[in-house]
Amino acid sequence: MGKKFLGFALNALLFALCVSAEAQQPKMARIGLLRASSFERESNIEMLRRELSALGYIDGKNIAIEFRAAENKFDRFPALVDEMVRLKVDVLITSSTAAALVAKNTTLTIPIIVMGVTDPVAAGLVDRLARPGGNITGFTSIPAVLAGKRLELLKETFSKISRVGVLWNPQDPASVQQWKESAQAGRELGLQLHSMEVNSADKYEDSFKEAIKAGILAFAVPQDSLAGANQKKIVQLAARHRLPGIYSRKDFVENGGLMSYGWDRSESFKRVAAMVDKILKGTKPADIPVEQPMKFEFVINLKTAKQIGLTIPPHVLARADKVIR
Repeated sequence: MGKKFLGFALNALLFALCVSAEAQQPKMARIGLLRASSFERESNIEMLRRELSALGYIDGKNIAIEFRAAENKFDRFPALVDEMVRLKVDVLITSSTAAALVAKNTTLTIPIIVMGVTDPVAAGLVDRLARPGGNITGFTSIPAVLAGKRLELLKETFSKISRVGVLWNPQDPASVQQWKESAQAGRELGLQLHSMEVNSADKYEDSFKEAIKAGILAFAVPQDSLAGANQKKIVQLAARHRLPGIYSRKDFVENGGLMSYGWDRSESFKRVAAMVDKILKGTKPADIPVEQPMKFEFVINLKTAKQIGLTIPPHVLARADKVIR
């Protein structure tokens, strides 16, 4: 009897130790990263990894990053969001307003972080920036406001221009809102705007030809995943037509575009990583305020200006955060 009892006690002790050891092992958190395009897939994942690792989260050790992209076909978002739900991700990060709206209508339990989307209040994603409510928070890049600022910089740089093209995507809710903001800003600046609507990569060339015929002397490119994935094509078309352009991201300028004005993308990854950390530690998205960018960059490529025969005024150059010579 004593031996049987001792054996039972030892087995119970071993079982308890195993359960305890298992409980002490850190849970592998799944982070879903859903984007409109796989353009810059590796750099986006790497920036997220870097910021999360600074907070103690190592991909493959205590977190796993699941990346999915719709390749600018927004009707794919429902299936991709469903896949993220089946994977039981602990947090879902998306940089697309369209994807965020699908996610909002799909799950009320998985925390969602929007990154760099247009006005999340106007889009119906959150109640208020300070108190989002629901299961969504994030970082808004206020692109609609910046759309007007880019037109202002174009007019300041080329005071004689009167007609400007705006290259936007009618299938992207964020791009639509930026076009509306551009139209309002254009009226206030005394500019006539020409709508350059493009919803697929094969339409860029025709859009430029039509805009040139319409008499545009410059163009602006708001934040748009389709444009981001086709930046080299857009920059090459601008150079061919000797057309000055201002873009939403500095990598357009680094690839030969003339000017850009937008938020610092590295800042958004840092802020989003901090939100992931809070959520994994138990904070509800409803209690995490939606943040806005604090740092903006104005970049000018003087090589491009010279190639298309333009002179950038000294007072505009003085305002630039970075000048490529």
